[in-house]
Amino acid sequence: MRASPAEIPDEEHEQVLDRVAAVDVAKDSGMVCTRLPGGAGGRRTSRVWQVPATTNAVSDLAAQLVELGVEKVTVESTSDYWRIWYYLLEAAGLDVQLVNARDVKNVPGRPKTDKLDAVWLAKLTEKDMLRPSFVPPAPIRVLRDYTRMRVDLTRDRTRNWQRLEKLLEDALIKISSVASTLNSVSTRDMVEALIAGQHDPQALAGLARGRMRRKHTALVEALTGRFDTHPVRSADTPAAPARRRPRRPPAPPSRCVPGGNRVAT
Repeated sequence: MRASPAEIPDEEHEQVLDRVAAVDVAKDSGMVCTRLPGGAGGRRTSRVWQVPATTNAVSDLAAQLVELGVEKVTVESTSDYWRIWYYLLEAAGLDVQLVNARDVKNVPGRPKTDKLDAVWLAKLTEKDMLRPSFVPPAPIRVLRDYTRMRVDLTRDRTRNWQRLEKLLEDALIKISSVASTLNSVSTRDMVEALIAGQHDPQALAGLARGRMRRKHTALVEALTGRFDTHPVRSADTPAAPARRRPRRPPAPPSRCVPGGNRVAT
C-alpha cells in the first residue's frame, strides 16, 4: 500500500511577502522600489523612483505605501541619513526594518547602481532573507540621546579643565599644586582675575575663601608666574566654558511605557 505524501508547510519566515518596498538611502534622497503582484502572466513587478529626503516628501511616500498595502519596508542604514526614512515610515504604521548595507550588497558580479540596489533590497525583503538591525522604541531612543549627550558634555568639560591647567602650567602658575581642584570658587575667582589683568600674587591669593585662606603663603608662591598676553587669550577662548560652573540641565519629562515603568522622553 502506497503511503500518502505528507505536507510540510513553510515556516512563517520562509513565506514570500506579496507587497514590499525598499529604500536605498543617500544624503539628499532615496531610491524607492516597490514589489507588487499583478503583472502580466502573474509576474511580480518592480516600480522604482527617487524621493527627496525631506519630511513632506517622505510623509507622502509613507501615505502612498500604506495605500498600496505594503507589508514590510526595508531601509538601508547609510550613516545617519536613514533616520528620516525610518522614523516617518514607522510613524505611519508601516512595518519597517533597518538593514546594514554591508550585509545585503556584498554580491560578486552584480552591477552597482542606486536603482538596482533598491530592486535588490526589495527582492530580498519579499523573501524575508534580511537580518534587521535593532532599533529601540521611540521612548528609549530619546532616553539614549539624553544619556549620550550627558556623557559627551562630561567629557568636554573634563577636556576643558585639563586644557586650562595646561595653560596655567605653561604660564608657570602652579595653583593646581595648592588647590585640590580648579573648579572651586576660590580658584575660579583667581583665574578670572588673572585674565582680567591682575598679576599681583598677593592680591590673587587674597581672593581665597574658606579653608583656602590658610594656604595664603603657598598660594602666593604658586601664583607667581608669567601670565602674559598669550595665556590670557588662550585661557579666554577654548577653556572659557570650563571656568563657568555648569548648570544642571532640566530633567526631561517622563512618560509611561508598557510594563508600568517611567522613562525620560
